[in-house]
Formats: sequence, C-alpha cells, structure tokens
Amino acid sequence: MTEATLPISFRPLTMDDLPLIHRWLGEPHVRQWWRDGGETLAQVSAKYAPRIAGAEPTRCFVIEYGGGPVGYIQTYRMRDYPDYNRHVGASDDRAGIDLFIGERNLVGRGIGTRVLTSFLRSVVFADPSIGACALGPEPGNRRAIRAYEKAGFQHWKTVNVPGEPQPEYVMIVSRGDLERH
Repeated sequence: MTEATLPISFRPLTMDDLPLIHRWLGEPHVRQWWRDGGETLAQVSAKYAPRIAGAEPTRCFVIEYGGGPVGYIQTYRMRDYPDYNRHVGASDDRAGIDLFIGERNLVGRGIGTRVLTSFLRSVVFADPSIGACALGPEPGNRRAIRAYEKAGFQHWKTVNVPGEPQPEYVMIVSRGDLERH
C-alpha cells in the first residue's frame, strides 16, 4: 500500500487520548499555530474533558492514518459560538473545522488535504442541515492554506477576532463545491 492509499479514519477523542494531545500540542510545528491547548496535561484535560463528555457542542476526533493516531480534528456549528460567529458573520447552516497533524514526520506530505476531504464527506456534510464549512488559519500559515485550497476551500474574508493574536483568513467550502471538487 502506498502512502497515498493508506486509510484515513476518525474516532471520537477519549480521556485516554489526552496525554497524546498534550504531546502533540507541545510540538513546535503545532504550537506555532495552535495556541489554546494548555501547557500542562491538567490544562489540556480541563479544556477537552467537557467536549469529550458532551457538555460543549464541539465534536472532537483523533485522526487515524494507516491505522495509527496522527492528529486531531474538531467540528462545531458556528452558531453554537455566538460571539465568534458574530465576528465571522457566518450563516446558520455553517460548520467550522479546526485541525492539526501532530506527527511532525507527516507534515507537508499531502495528508492534511486528504484528511479534510474525508472528514467533510464522512462527518461534516453527513449532517444534511450543513450547507457550508469554514476554517480560519492565520494568514501566515501558508502550508495550511495550500492544503485547504487543495481540499476545495476558498478565501471568503479576513477578520479580526478579539482574543486571537492574528487575523483569521476565513476560508469556506460549500457542500456543492465539495461534490464538484
């Protein structure tokens, strides 16, 4: 099996995954762009445990590639976060995604594009009420932006979100655009 054909799957994040998430959040290539994870395992647990328990609307998953965990991906209805949504100006049928590849040796190899396409098809757009999906990398995160473009996302607008260190380069893909991609 070649790297391009290794299977990609998603499984719900569990409490047992938090040490792995903590390790990944400490990796320089993740920490550069993902700054809200926490420095300690206790901080990571405090942030992600409510999501795992279903007390928060964000749905969290471990990305598996070739049968092993390689990263993290989450999705949410943007309307479930009204302060954020007000700044972005998304419609009620829009979902959001955030992700990172945690294993450094897999960065820059096209896996992110495959992960996004698969996740959109199998998770996000599996909900018929979702018409489009957005994500908001920092404008300087060129590697991520290229991967998102390859998955069909297009720049929508750049917005300043209070509490974020940099503007968000908001990109969207509609259900129809993904189907044509």
